[in-house]
Amino acid sequence: MKVHQKAVPFFLALIGGIVCQDYYPEMRYQEEDYSFSVYGPSSPNCAPECNCPYNYPTAMYCDELKLKSIPMVPPGIKYLYLRNNMIESIEEKAFENVTDLQWLILDHNHLENSKIKGKVFSKLKQLKKLHINYNNLTEVVGPLPKTLQDLQLAHNKISKISSNYLDGLVNLTFVNLQRNQLKAEAISGAFKGLKSLEYLDLSFNQLTKLPTGLPASLMMLYFDNNKISNIPDEYFKNFNVLQHLRFSHNELSDAGIPGNTFNVSSLIELDLSYNKLKSIPTVNENLENYYLEVNEIEKFAVSSFCKVLGPLSYSKVKHLRLDGNKIKRSNLPPEMYECLRVANDIALE
Repeated sequence: MKVHQKAVPFFLALIGGIVCQDYYPEMRYQEEDYSFSVYGPSSPNCAPECNCPYNYPTAMYCDELKLKSIPMVPPGIKYLYLRNNMIESIEEKAFENVTDLQWLILDHNHLENSKIKGKVFSKLKQLKKLHINYNNLTEVVGPLPKTLQDLQLAHNKISKISSNYLDGLVNLTFVNLQRNQLKAEAISGAFKGLKSLEYLDLSFNQLTKLPTGLPASLMMLYFDNNKISNIPDEYFKNFNVLQHLRFSHNELSDAGIPGNTFNVSSLIELDLSYNKLKSIPTVNENLENYYLEVNEIEKFAVSSFCKVLGPLSYSKVKHLRLDGNKIKRSNLPPEMYECLRVANDIALE
């Protein structure tokens, strides 16, 4: 075990990778998307202003063309990219010829809810991925088809979710709503019917409390950069598969966290950095990555990690960040090393 006086580069690399992949999950698909775009001669089954590579004739690329409307999409196209244009509206018959469309990527346009006509998305009975990041939406688009698996609406102006727009989306596993204007009252109960939902990002919104009715299927749940000051008692009691939970940059204090809040046996990563904690919240012994940097912690309590100590009873924490607190190396109790026996790094300041 290494106890560092300063945060080591390992953590910076680790956090940097997490930020790129998880805080901004739309970036995950950039490399994947452009793997299709080995541009050569376009196949004849393509809109004239776009490109449909011969190697991937079911993909149509219309990125960065200053388009103001959806071009004619020919039959057979399954993957449609319309990023970085000036599209303001979608007509109800825009995808009339491609009802088997699977991916629709509309990031970085000027779309508004009032200019998306009729039930244009629900007609796409094979749609799996819908990305409308970086637009001017004020509410979640819909209705949506039951086939949808991945919905990304980050960097918009969404302040509410119409109750019926997410109903019945039994295949939806990934929802990104970060950097919007959501409050708890506007989303409470909106996700309760999403029985397959595994990833939900509500970071960078206007939450002052936690929404109700989140599905127990969640594995990754992000509330970073809100104004949350307390967590209701037993809020995570039924989250039996939750693995990654983040509350960095909120207003959590000791009084706002009931004693057993984070004793979730499935949890492997917990981020409580940049809050107002004076003590270390108790966690389950299965937790592996614990981020508590930049709080007001003065004391290291072994009981926060280990209920009892013994040959088979110890914390699984591998990485622990305590830098930016008031705790010093001299405050570390000797039994800490027996409790955190598998820790690779403990960062102090």
